[in-house]
Amino acid sequence: MHPTSFYPVVMTDNVTSSAAFYVENFGFRVLFDSDWYVHLQSSADPAINFAVLDKSHHTIPQGHRGQTGGVLLSFEVEDVDAQYDRLKAAGVSIVLDIRNEDFGQRHFIVTDPNGVLVDVIKPIPPSAEFAAQYAPEALPQ
Repeated sequence: MHPTSFYPVVMTDNVTSSAAFYVENFGFRVLFDSDWYVHLQSSADPAINFAVLDKSHHTIPQGHRGQTGGVLLSFEVEDVDAQYDRLKAAGVSIVLDIRNEDFGQRHFIVTDPNGVLVDVIKPIPPSAEFAAQYAPEALPQ
C-alpha cells in the first residue's frame, strides 16, 4: 500500500462542538462541514488533517455505531510551554500537567468535549536509558 493521505477521525455525539474545540484550540480550519461530518485542516500545515464524525452515522458499520474510545491524539509542537499556558488560560480541561518524561518528551494532556485524550508534545533529549531504545535517526536532540 502507498497511502496518499492519513488522518484520524474521532466518532462523537456532537460533531459541532467537537469540531469547534479543535478549531478554537488547535488552529484547524474547516474544509467540509455537515451535521454528521466535519473535515479539518491545520492552518499551519495543510498536510495535517483531522475529522469528526457522528458516531451513529450510517457509514459506520452497524455493529460499531455508537462506540468511541481507545484514542489518544498527539500534537507535536515547537513550544509546548506556550501551548500549555494558552490552553490553560482558555479553560481547556488539563488532565495531566506539563512535565518532562525520561523517554524524551515534555508534554501535557487535555481532553476534548468527548473525553478523547489530546497529548501536546515537544521532543526533548531522553535519559541515557531511553536513548538506547531509539533508532539513531529518531533520537530527539
